Amino acid sequence: MLHGNGFLNHRGNGFASGGLPMLRLENVHKTYGRGAGQVQALRGVSIDVMPGEIFGIIGLSGAGKSTLIRCINLLERPQSGRVYIDGVDVTDFKGKALRTVRRHIGMVFQHFNLLTNRTALANVTFPMEIVGVPRQERERRALELLEFVGLRAKAHRYPAELSGGEKQRVGIARALATEPRILLCDEPTSALDPETTTSFLNLLKDINRRLGLTIVMVTHQMHVVRAVCGRVAVLDQGRVAELGTVSQVFDAPRTEAARRLVKEAAVGA
Repeated sequence: MLHGNGFLNHRGNGFASGGLPMLRLENVHKTYGRGAGQVQALRGVSIDVMPGEIFGIIGLSGAGKSTLIRCINLLERPQSGRVYIDGVDVTDFKGKALRTVRRHIGMVFQHFNLLTNRTALANVTFPMEIVGVPRQERERRALELLEFVGLRAKAHRYPAELSGGEKQRVGIARALATEPRILLCDEPTSALDPETTTSFLNLLKDINRRLGLTIVMVTHQMHVVRAVCGRVAVLDQGRVAELGTVSQVFDAPRTEAARRLVKEAAVGA
């Protein structure tokens, strides 16, 4: 049965919890291209995310959100700066060490990224297949996770037979399959209608409460951050323009970037 951290057993993964941030970005820079075509995607980003926190990263298109999330899971390497997971500097990890780190960083995507030729069950077992979990064990775990997200009855349905909200729930179950320490959500509600968005966010809060999982939510939707996050960083042109509690940042914004987000949210309401 999935409860507490019973399924998400992190023993022996090389990480050592304590009073340290679960995620620390320290003066991270990332540049693409050269010469006149050079783009500075991240310019000295420093953020601490504490264990068990739901942390929001928000900004308009081009602010650097996508690059930042790819630096967190090391799909992109910073030109300079450091990435720490649970106190361990993982910036230069390669090979087996890097694969181990990525197992403990789950990803939920905007467009679900499910394998269309696999059932919901087989999508959830897929990451466990890659790391060599025996078939009986991975199917047991996958069914447990599908039950946790409310989809056990649809375990043998294919993605084409699922609604957008159901696909996103399968995506969450798949992300949890590798026993992550951190769950990265990259614009996870952008393709969902308002009612489905509310249901999805309630599930994330439940996951955070029941499993103690650290969640980083990357979005351009202010109402999403308000609904689930405790603290938020506002990105603007590759920099952290403002960082604080959600109420501090959005009820009394101190920077033009935050004020612009508040204004856009008011217009779209």
